[in-house]
Amino acid sequence: MQEIIRNCWATTCLTGNVLISNNRAKCKAKSYETGRKNFLFHNSVNGAKSSAIIYSLVETAKANHLNIYQYLYTLLLYMPDYKNEPAGVEAMMPWSDFIKERCSGVMDTKTETPENRGQLSI
Repeated sequence: MQEIIRNCWATTCLTGNVLISNNRAKCKAKSYETGRKNFLFHNSVNGAKSSAIIYSLVETAKANHLNIYQYLYTLLLYMPDYKNEPAGVEAMMPWSDFIKERCSGVMDTKTETPENRGQLSI
C-alpha cells in the first residue's frame, strides 16, 4: 500500500500536476464575495437578476482574457440590433473571433459609436 501511495505522490505532486495551494480558487471566490455583499441591497427580484447577468458577463470576460469595459461596450453597441438573430448572439459570445479582435486590445470609444459602428458579418 505504501508503494502505491509513493508512486501516486511521485507522479502527481512532484511533476506539478497538482497545485499545493488553492490561491487561484480563492481569487475567483473573492470577486463573488464582494458581489454577495452588494446583493443584500437589491430591492426587487428584477434588480437581482440584472445584477447577476452583469456579474456573469464580467466574470466570463475575465475568464476569456478580454478587456471588460470594451466587452460590455461592444455588447451594448451591437446587441440591440442582433438580439433576435442566433448568429448575431453567437458573434457576441466572448470566445467568438469578432469579440476577441475587438476586446483584446485597446479600442477608441470616440470613433466606435452607434452611428459608425458597421455591421456584423453573420
